[in-house]
Amino acid sequence: MTPFPQDLISGYRTFATHRLRTEQSRYHELSERGQSPETMVVGCCDSRVSPEVIFDAGPGELFVVRNVANLVPPYAPDGEAHGVSAALEFAVQVLRVKNIVVLGHAQCGGIKALVQDSDPLSPGDFIGKWMSLLTPMMENEVEHHHDDTPQELITRLEKKAVLTSLENLMTFPCISTLVERGKLHLHGAYFGVAKGSLSVLDRETGEFSTVNPTA
Repeated sequence: MTPFPQDLISGYRTFATHRLRTEQSRYHELSERGQSPETMVVGCCDSRVSPEVIFDAGPGELFVVRNVANLVPPYAPDGEAHGVSAALEFAVQVLRVKNIVVLGHAQCGGIKALVQDSDPLSPGDFIGKWMSLLTPMMENEVEHHHDDTPQELITRLEKKAVLTSLENLMTFPCISTLVERGKLHLHGAYFGVAKGSLSVLDRETGEFSTVNPTA
């Protein structure tokens, strides 16, 4: 039998002897009372972009779903299995979160694969089919910004993907109803991996503004 990864065992031991000791009462409370996070984050599964690390969140503070390129697909009650939609349903209908944040990031491999029209990694082409959710948006951006360099286009699409996911969130009746009633708020953000910078979306202008890390 292949042994469990030793670096994970070492990491757990560090957690158990340091952070767990300071937050044991919190974990005990969460085990008895259940979770009640106010914010859900839709993030990318990229290992460099952990919402809990970026937002310095403790246990029970964030409800997180991660996938390739932090995408939210449109509402599709077709009887098929939908992981992101299931997470949204639980967060909104059961946990009653007050905020949903779509967290995009720089150097996104999914966006790069879309722009470069990369060959399928397997016969199923799961990434290609998933990223095709952004094909209409990409074609529109290429048409209107045809002078962009490839990297400029990738960065533009990384940010536009956040907007697309926010638009798709509003196709879910349970979400749009709560947003219209002012009981649920949707937000966009973008993480710069190289510098660890965070920008938040102004929904009125469609522009991202960098957060001052020391204010």
